[in-house]
Amino acid sequence: MLIRRLEDCDRFIGGDDSILRELLHPDKTEIAIRYSLAHAVVKPSDRTKPHRLRTAEVYYVMAGHGRMHIDAEVSEVNANCAVYIPPGSTQYIENIGAADLVFLCLVDPAWRAQDEEVLEGD
Repeated sequence: MLIRRLEDCDRFIGGDDSILRELLHPDKTEIAIRYSLAHAVVKPSDRTKPHRLRTAEVYYVMAGHGRMHIDAEVSEVNANCAVYIPPGSTQYIENIGAADLVFLCLVDPAWRAQDEEVLEGD
């Protein structure tokens, strides 16, 4: 049985400026999965950098209030929302609430640096 506790996962800043803790990744554990799962936080009044993945991604919002941007579409999100992000879409999320925006990121197939393009100029 594999159990990963959030507090045991190293915290780092992602290429999109979110605060991440990677819970599951097939390259870093001996389990047969093809996806990766990370915990993300965006602080109040902050936003992630616009970026694109070659793979599909799902955000599951656990706490907070945000505004999700996927290509030309924009929608408010809050706890208990799941957001599908198609491969190749330009995406970012902004925290428009007073508390941390907390969400899970599920990437399938698993996240790899070469599959992500951060759009610094946007």
